[in-house]
Amino acid sequence: MMSSFRKNEYGVLLYRLLLAYFFYFVTRILFAVFNWNLLKIDSIGELLKLCFHGIAFDTTAILYTNSVFILLSILPLFVNTNKVYQKFLKSIYFVCNLGAIAFNFIDLIYYRFTFTRSAINILESVQHETNKAKLFVDFLKNYWYIFLLYIICMLIWITLYNFIKVKEKNYTNKGKYILTSIFGICIIVILAIGGIRGDFKKSTRPINLVDANKFVNKFVQANVVLNTPFCILRTMGSASFQKLNFMPQEQAVRRAYPVKQYQNSPPTKPNIVIFILESFSREYIGAFNKGIKNYVSYTPFLDSLSQQSMIFTNAYANGYKSIHGMSSVLSGIPSFKDAFTSSPYPNQKIESLVSILNGQGYDTSFFHGAPNGSMGFLGYGNILGFKHYYGKTEYNNDRDFDGVWGIWDEPFFQFMNKTLSQKKQPFMATLFSVTSHEPFQVPENFKGKFPKGHVQMHQVVGYTDYALKKFFQSAARESWFKNTIFILTADHDNQSYYEEYQVGLNKQAVPIIIYKPDGSLKGISDEWAQQIDIYPTVIDMIGYHKPFRSWGVSLFGDKNQPPFVVNYMDNTYRYAFGNYICVFDGQKALGFYDKNDKGLKNNLISRRNEEMNQIEWQCKAFLQDYFYRIIEKKLTSGFSNGEK
Repeated sequence: MMSSFRKNEYGVLLYRLLLAYFFYFVTRILFAVFNWNLLKIDSIGELLKLCFHGIAFDTTAILYTNSVFILLSILPLFVNTNKVYQKFLKSIYFVCNLGAIAFNFIDLIYYRFTFTRSAINILESVQHETNKAKLFVDFLKNYWYIFLLYIICMLIWITLYNFIKVKEKNYTNKGKYILTSIFGICIIVILAIGGIRGDFKKSTRPINLVDANKFVNKFVQANVVLNTPFCILRTMGSASFQKLNFMPQEQAVRRAYPVKQYQNSPPTKPNIVIFILESFSREYIGAFNKGIKNYVSYTPFLDSLSQQSMIFTNAYANGYKSIHGMSSVLSGIPSFKDAFTSSPYPNQKIESLVSILNGQGYDTSFFHGAPNGSMGFLGYGNILGFKHYYGKTEYNNDRDFDGVWGIWDEPFFQFMNKTLSQKKQPFMATLFSVTSHEPFQVPENFKGKFPKGHVQMHQVVGYTDYALKKFFQSAARESWFKNTIFILTADHDNQSYYEEYQVGLNKQAVPIIIYKPDGSLKGISDEWAQQIDIYPTVIDMIGYHKPFRSWGVSLFGDKNQPPFVVNYMDNTYRYAFGNYICVFDGQKALGFYDKNDKGLKNNLISRRNEEMNQIEWQCKAFLQDYFYRIIEKKLTSGFSNGEK
């Protein structure tokens, strides 16, 4: 129907969009040529491979920037083929495309100064300058050849655009014209949505900057896969990444204490296995909830394991999405209003648990049973430096696919055990589970085995707990098991049944369990704890004595910095330290609450004391140092550039 009636119009529309793809390809080649020595590209073949992977990111940018043009091209306006209307469409097309692609040309030079694709921050930097005209003139004068290349591309693009035109036509059958147009609009909209998101799979998030890293071995080459319009569009919501100036930076460093050095343990090289359990709120685990009347646990195995472990009953997530959990646990970087991984700044050198263990000779692996690249894990994992990534592709058996997210937890956990058992020690592995999530399903042969409880999460939590039990039973028979530190936590919370977990700070309550099979580590701590503490805790436990960058603290004691919790909820920061919880709006404290008032019901700000004042300053220092280090690309210990 569609092809026989508006075939010429749709064909020309496709041609015009393909022209945009062609010039995005041209500017990517130019970007690589101008910055070849910085991008570490080894061959033309490698460049072409990077260009191929860039198509998905080009698609998002092209569909966004051409959305108005596409809409005006396909609406049944009866004048679509008219020459005047076509000239109008042409003006829309080139205003949008030439404006967007100009940023690719700017980055041919600007990349040399920033070492990253420009994002929304380039616009924010310029908007406060009073001499914009002079800056533009100076750029043209110093880099006239870039402007010349842009003009040449523009002229060629216009020429090619005019090469194929829409044939003028009068549609006499108005009803058929409208019906075929509606059909065409539906098809095009579906394709556009998939193109803008990056794929047609069920996913919680569209592709963003960090996803480019899943296609590269050297994270600097992610800048070739990306294009600048895409980076600007995807970071428009990251306006919160701006430097703060509450105090001199030296004072912020003293208070935030971002560089740690521990001497508490002798150097050892145990294996490290970290489970980040999808949506596994502290609420679901009985060992953490003995004080709740008539409480029902859905995790018999974790309850049992907790008796043989060190557990932290006052621990919290530093973000509210899965990728936030990964960056918090493994690299000690929390996410607040906007995710660090979706900001303009994740593509930089990051000192992390992974990088430090790589340097200590560990084999490092990340396991996630979803399609490879889901959630942005593969891309961020490449930034951190994981040597191996094991996903649905490596599992290679779709009979165990849940049909929605990935491989069921129980078989995938067994796959990890078998994979680890073939590795040379020491190794570090992180597994991010899949099943404990909507649509809250368990495998057919497990239906009815686990209590459905009061909310949908309870049944799938029971299944994942069972999967953990089977994993530990299998792993206990392996030679590496006794020389391993196991850490279990969650990425964030999910459905809540108990009132205690429906309000205030407890809406981000997660478990932290540290288990050593030799029985040398048991106990309960009710000190403040958070996901970003896991990284420095492991570093402390293995006896790594060199300085390292970490905002979190060792959960086994830090003589320079007491434990604390920081996160972001309800448009405010929460900073828990000592005896109080501070609610901070980004500029000033809105309230102080007793450390036991997790529901934040009784604001004590009218009885403000010196401890509260110091907590507010601690919060300010943390946030100032956080944004400073991320924006200035100082996510390492800083000793290489003289910082002490």
